[in-house]
Amino acid sequence: MTITAAADGSALGNPGPAGWAWYVNDDCWRAGGWPHGTNNQGELMAVLDLFRSTAHLPDEDLHILCDSQYVINSVTKWMPGWKRKGWRKADGKPVLNVDILKDIDRELVGRKYRFEWVKGHAGHELNEAADERARAVALAYQQGVAARSGPGFPHAEPATARRAVKEGRGVGGVPPLLEPEPEVPALFGSEEPDLFTELGLDESEAEAFAEPPAGATPEEIVEALERELLRPDVRSDIGRIGQLLHPDFTEIGTAGRLWTRDAMMMSLEESPAGPVDLDVLSADRIGTDTVLLTYRSYSRTGSALRSSLWVLDGGQWRLRFHQGTPEA
Repeated sequence: MTITAAADGSALGNPGPAGWAWYVNDDCWRAGGWPHGTNNQGELMAVLDLFRSTAHLPDEDLHILCDSQYVINSVTKWMPGWKRKGWRKADGKPVLNVDILKDIDRELVGRKYRFEWVKGHAGHELNEAADERARAVALAYQQGVAARSGPGFPHAEPATARRAVKEGRGVGGVPPLLEPEPEVPALFGSEEPDLFTELGLDESEAEAFAEPPAGATPEEIVEALERELLRPDVRSDIGRIGQLLHPDFTEIGTAGRLWTRDAMMMSLEESPAGPVDLDVLSADRIGTDTVLLTYRSYSRTGSALRSSLWVLDGGQWRLRFHQGTPEA
């Protein structure tokens, strides 16, 4: 059997809000993106995710329709030479988008595939469908709203679990979500975003987090939003995360690492981690549009003290800063 899929990317501003998508049919497609990226990154990421999403079918031929000569040439012509030169071009300069290319190179092992160039925006049904979904994600990041990620490929393994098996870490010991592996790992290392650490509640407890009642005070609204932000279903909804995090959001994690909004959102796209429990210590209004929330969180390895600064931005409360400190 041959799997035929179109892969495409989109960037508004290039660089700017970016999306990617692959499409087989209306019941089999996937899309994602970043707050800031290039069109080429989106094109490459669509191909990478297509290989990952079909990794459970290694004996099937993969027929990839692509309107990017850059992607096709990178994968089928230039990569072997780049690898021999230590991932450098003929002029000695580093290869662009090298981390995504290295991931693609690893996914190619043992796979049967071929690329076919198709003209973009020329009415090709599959290409148009992929382009539409990639652009929808880019627009969602631009507007700070949720975007559809698609049903994915039937019976595909989560990428984190598959890589855990490949790397000998297994899936029955330390959960792979404790070790985020972002789609563009050059942007940050393997440390997990502290605010979103997996803390071991079950899903029924996570669903118990309540929305603020009508007429709630700013302090009550902020507490409800913090609890929402710590739910795994919300953290996996990058559009909603984009609404909750302020454009200038930063975090200092328990290991002392500084996280930016873009880095956090890219990591959460693949590794949203598990649910979180908390005990609020205080919620203090330190201005007409600013609330400081402090609380204690719990995990299997101990507890941490945390502080979150929420600000009113355009009529919406958004998280501006977060810091976590492990308790002795």
